[in-house]
Amino acid sequence: MVRTALLTLSFLLLAAPAALAADDGQGTYGPASDKVVTDAGFILIGGIPMLLMLLSIAYSVLDHRRVRRLEAAKKRRARADQRGGW
Repeated sequence: MVRTALLTLSFLLLAAPAALAADDGQGTYGPASDKVVTDAGFILIGGIPMLLMLLSIAYSVLDHRRVRRLEAAKKRRARADQRGGW
């Protein structure tokens, strides 16, 4: 299993330069002028912090929800004798 994975990985690593050299190194977007590269860099500079901020906010909301759920369960257990039941 490991041998097959290593062979596959080595084949892909050896084949990558030939695949990237097709069409004189031109990517799927088109010719990479200075403006295109600069714009892509600015997108990365702005996009990565935005993604981190959104993921942090989502984590915070979900964590607060988890804490509230655990506190509610603790309160329910604490007053189980008052509720009665079967």
